[in-house]
Amino acid sequence: MNMRLHDGPLAGLETDALAWPLANGPSLGQAADERVAALRESGEMHGKPGELTLLHEPKGLQSRRLMLMGVGDSLDATQVFRMAGQAVRAAQKRRFKRLAIALPDGEFVRVAAEGCVYGSYEQPKYKSDDSNLPLEEILIVAPGADSAAFDAGRIVGESVNLTRRLVDIPANDLGPVEFADMAESVGQAAGLDVEVLDEAGLEALGAGSLLSVAKGSARPPRLVRLAWNPADAVGDSHLFLVGKGVTFDTGGLSLKPAGSMEKMKYDMAGAATMLGAITAIARLGVKQRVSCLLGLVENMPSGTATRPGDIVQAMNGKTIEVINTDAEGRMVLADALTYAVRLGATHLVDAATLTGAVSVALGAVNIGLLGNDDSLSAHLTATGQTIGEHFWSLPMNDDYLEPMKGDLSDLRNAGTDRKAGTITAAKFLEQFVDGTPWAHLDIAGTANLDKGLPNAPKGASGIAVRTLVRAVETWPSGDTK
Repeated sequence: MNMRLHDGPLAGLETDALAWPLANGPSLGQAADERVAALRESGEMHGKPGELTLLHEPKGLQSRRLMLMGVGDSLDATQVFRMAGQAVRAAQKRRFKRLAIALPDGEFVRVAAEGCVYGSYEQPKYKSDDSNLPLEEILIVAPGADSAAFDAGRIVGESVNLTRRLVDIPANDLGPVEFADMAESVGQAAGLDVEVLDEAGLEALGAGSLLSVAKGSARPPRLVRLAWNPADAVGDSHLFLVGKGVTFDTGGLSLKPAGSMEKMKYDMAGAATMLGAITAIARLGVKQRVSCLLGLVENMPSGTATRPGDIVQAMNGKTIEVINTDAEGRMVLADALTYAVRLGATHLVDAATLTGAVSVALGAVNIGLLGNDDSLSAHLTATGQTIGEHFWSLPMNDDYLEPMKGDLSDLRNAGTDRKAGTITAAKFLEQFVDGTPWAHLDIAGTANLDKGLPNAPKGASGIAVRTLVRAVETWPSGDTK
């Protein structure tokens, strides 16, 4: 699919459809403007976000159809992103070949490009009758638009879709080795330095916590390091993005109930998120040092699996009693965070589908945000707010660590009850960051869409990639450890 900017008049565009926002949209010409005004006055459309009205053969326009897109009372970055994706999906559904999207000016061209790519996402093809959708060309009409902003939007959109595609691939086709191979391939293509540590390499590092999760699986673990180190980097900060990559989670010997276990292929969404973010950062040429660690394992029950009650030693020397083998993500992240600190991280952000408790607390609306540094958390929250990705900070009082202290070990990997599960899990992780400014993103409630949206199908959401990229692009100067 070809997507490009177009700076000509709307009236002369020959397309199958022209998508036009019902708030702050540019003039369509007198005849079309009057028709739209009449429809609004009649009450046939209200302009609510997500509302779409299709007009055939609109007067004064060469386009065969006019898509009137509801965006609420005003046009902002969030609504442009959603409108663009919805328009693309609507065009694909109707088998249109050429679509134009009209904006009043170039202010939102980046999010429009991101939204178009997001809406064009095609899930991995496994149905025998799957065929490519016919949309061949998208024109974004935005007077005064910056082509660099447009290109950035396309790159970020493609990186979000990389994350979504990884999450949607079934676990039989994407184990730790396959994920590592793909990360190496796309990372090198983006200009990143890539290193893949195998089981022997992890043992040499003393990664006993991560390795304990992988013991029950026939598929060996991997730890992938990707690094972006531009020669003209600004400042001396070195952000590490750390992702949980449990390619399938049965719960281990603490076996999950059978119902909905098939969804546990998405338990590597944190790693997929961080891979999407760092490939975009590299492709954009952002002038900040950023590295990424992906902890990749499969959590399976077998005769070699870690048992509840076993005590293992993490890379930083702390001992952990395994109370519940289904609390495995924090075991993976513990060693990955330790390794990031060892490699010189000045700041840490991890992402993980870590706890079911975050869905109970925040639903599918907000990402749970926890950490030890208010300025880092505030930067992520404010950045997400500008594009419609929402973060909610949860408390991190020291008292929440008490349930995670072991009787026979330094720590236990699960508390004695279900109270404050998202927070106690984060307090566990905090023991492995060695005071480094750190933010933890619990995306368990937001990484997967249980039902389709106007701009996205049911499945992986790609949440947080766009925020992380912008957070690095707008990284506060001089903000070091």
